Amino acid sequence: MKPRIRLTPRPRGTRLTPRPRGTRLAPRTLRARLIAGLLVLLVVTCAAVGFATTAALRHFLVDRLDQQLAESGGRYAASLEHAGQGTGPDTRAQTPGTLGVRLIGGRVTAAGVVDGDADDTDGPDDEDDRIAFTAAQQRALAALTPGGPADTLDLGGAQGHYRVRAVAGRDGDVLVSGLPLRPAEDTLRRLETLELTVFAIAVVAAGAAGALWVRWSLRPLGRVVVMAERVSAMPLASGEVLLAERVPDDDPRTEVGRVGAALNRMLGHVGGALARRHAVEERLRAFAADASHELRTPVAAVRGHAELALRHPGAVPAPVRHSLERIDAEAVRMGTIVEDLLLLARLDAGRPLAATEVDLTRIALNAVADARAAGADHRWRLVLPEEPVVIRGDEHRLSQVVANLLANARSHTPAGTGVELRLVRDRADGRVELSVADDGPGIAPELLDRVFERFVRGDRARSRATGSTGLGLAIVQAVVQAHGGTVDAASRPGRTAFTVRLP
Repeated sequence: MKPRIRLTPRPRGTRLTPRPRGTRLAPRTLRARLIAGLLVLLVVTCAAVGFATTAALRHFLVDRLDQQLAESGGRYAASLEHAGQGTGPDTRAQTPGTLGVRLIGGRVTAAGVVDGDADDTDGPDDEDDRIAFTAAQQRALAALTPGGPADTLDLGGAQGHYRVRAVAGRDGDVLVSGLPLRPAEDTLRRLETLELTVFAIAVVAAGAAGALWVRWSLRPLGRVVVMAERVSAMPLASGEVLLAERVPDDDPRTEVGRVGAALNRMLGHVGGALARRHAVEERLRAFAADASHELRTPVAAVRGHAELALRHPGAVPAPVRHSLERIDAEAVRMGTIVEDLLLLARLDAGRPLAATEVDLTRIALNAVADARAAGADHRWRLVLPEEPVVIRGDEHRLSQVVANLLANARSHTPAGTGVELRLVRDRADGRVELSVADDGPGIAPELLDRVFERFVRGDRARSRATGSTGLGLAIVQAVVQAHGGTVDAASRPGRTAFTVRLP
């Protein structure tokens, strides 16, 4: 019976949350994360230093301008009150770009800029020294408090930003003096360019040096990883396993050393457990082999005495004859179990098989012919390639594999079931695939994973009239693995297939 799967519908309106895209770009290895973290910290530090130095220098330069404005006392702006007062040394001593503005009643009546040429001595009436303001700029100038702190004014165009300061004039007017911010801004831009260049070189150099340092520092962890990968690649399921691998870095003063020491202790415990398991397996194999060998003689004796009693010339009562026949039948079955156990013990011990040229095509033909004779109530089908399939192996054991698979299909399926034996060769890698499939009721899901274990019997869904030792498929797996191949089973109602792949 197929297992039922219940699908819970997703509530309407809900959306599946995709994996954040940022997690795909994040570094995965510890080395990459350390280097990325180092670079991020360095970039943040450089940015903080750059912002701090730029802000400090900007504050210093602006304070210098405000100090110059305070020291000048508005001499150039005072020349705008009366024509001719600004001529002479005081005007010529002004810094080029100095701004002077006169306001009466909040309205600009005169304005000029020192351009540094010879006509600056002529006063602000020169055409070259005059400047015009927009309405917004005039409102900003009118809002300045006489005697108050300096402020920044954007004159636009070629003048740019100015630091301006207002003082009260002698005629009830307001005189505004200003100095350009362009020299300070040029200095700040040169500093920013220098900082970007130096910081970029520092980040690149620190990234390269940090990568080398992190790689050197993580070498002990890399040795731990290499050792763990070697141990994980070792077959630990069966056989004798020697865990001689150990981590060379076991200094308890370091983190990697503590991990290495703990891993070494764990490997020691695992090695001891595997050694004890192997010893138990060896004792079990020896016991099975010895018991099977010792049982062969008494089983043969029981069969001989039963057959001798059945051949007695005198009259034998029917109940006694039936008991003797049952004794003979069970002795035959016990002899088969003993032989199978002895074979499995020899295969488990790694005893080598014969290695001769084996024609699998002929084995398949003979096996299907025998199966037809034993199970005439089944439908048998044989699919073979055009050319004979020949491999190297043990002919007797391979014949036993095919016979066991066909007998398993015959015994575990009802009359009328179709059984197909298919033999193919993969031309790409030369491997041989032999499969036995039937259209019977199938194997129970809880039994499918254990079908190759010893003494595992089929359930009622695959009932049979005859008994079974439960060792047939175990022998199939042991013989196939001894030949370097694999065998697997797949089953569902109406389709059960055992597939053998041989080199």
